[in-house]
Amino acid sequence: MKSHLHVVQTRAVSKREHGKTIQGLGLRGVHSEVWVKNTPSFRGAIKKVMHLVTVEESDAPPAAKPAAKKK
Repeated sequence: MKSHLHVVQTRAVSKREHGKTIQGLGLRGVHSEVWVKNTPSFRGAIKKVMHLVTVEESDAPPAAKPAAKKK
């Protein structure tokens, strides 16, 4: 089993039904994406909103890009 999950929100969400779950995953709107650890709690949250997101398993999240230098 891979250590991280890449989650991308593909559809709009009704705040009333799944808003808190989407927010708990760290997603902010359509086409937003997050990397989360592959734990039972995250997998359960993803299972509740599987029709709104796409998920890919990965060994590790990509390295963060360095901040741009100010002149």
